[in-house]
Amino acid sequence: MKQLLEHNDLVRKNLLTLVGLGLCFYFSYHLLQGERSYFRLLSLQKNVADMKVSSDKLKANHHDLETRVSMLRSGSIDKDLLEERARIVLGFRNQGEKDILVGK
Repeated sequence: MKQLLEHNDLVRKNLLTLVGLGLCFYFSYHLLQGERSYFRLLSLQKNVADMKVSSDKLKANHHDLETRVSMLRSGSIDKDLLEERARIVLGFRNQGEKDILVGK
């Protein structure tokens, strides 16, 4: 009985410390794991950087297409580009020409 009373007294004296340690472990765990964790933040930052690179590529491609389209507008037609488009659309080739397919 005396040991049980000593044990209860020990728990009462250290209750605040035990609760504090429990809270520290709880918040530390959720800092590293879960949907709002530090590792999730790093993952989202990497995704944002990848999307910015993709966006820059798409903007460059859009600018190139706008340039090509502006060359085909009436009043500023580029004859080489017009010939190239006519060959592609109509399927015309000179006798010695060969197609070279380049994959991206």
